[in-house]
Amino acid sequence: MTSKIPVGILGATGTVGQRFIQLLHQHPWFEITWLAASDRSAGKLYPEAVKWNLATPIPPNIASMKVSAAAPDSTTPKLVFAALDATAAQQIEPAFAEAGHAVVSNSSAFRMAEDVPLIIPEVNGDHVSLIKTQKWYKKNGGFMVTNPNCSAIGLVLALAPLHRRFGVAEIELV
Repeated sequence: MTSKIPVGILGATGTVGQRFIQLLHQHPWFEITWLAASDRSAGKLYPEAVKWNLATPIPPNIASMKVSAAAPDSTTPKLVFAALDATAAQQIEPAFAEAGHAVVSNSSAFRMAEDVPLIIPEVNGDHVSLIKTQKWYKKNGGFMVTNPNCSAIGLVLALAPLHRRFGVAEIELV
């Protein structure tokens, strides 16, 4: 049996961070080993720092974890899922990529960046090759990828096969 990949969650106390925890805590490939949030949460045990909004309880292994500051350090895993708002993401996410971490961002901050792939794996997974053009990747292997907003993902998943088969030139939403 192979060991799981250690991952961190930036913005772990917010609702999106909580959803990352819910989805990843029993994932077959990943193990959450690091949580980070704002300075006011740093140093606290996770249950003391969070107002848990989900119907499922905080997983026991997560409840025993301390929240770190949202800055890369020697305890940060190489793979980080980021659930930050766009303003915070603009400063924090590049710092992690600069420090050699892989950042999977849910933020809109870098969705229009020319060298940051905007990935829907079922549609354009090949765009991940853009990572190799990023200055961080060239320097130390760090990089960022992001996803579209939730409304766009559903629309694109439905339109992609239609576009491949017939070609879609324009979409009008009414």
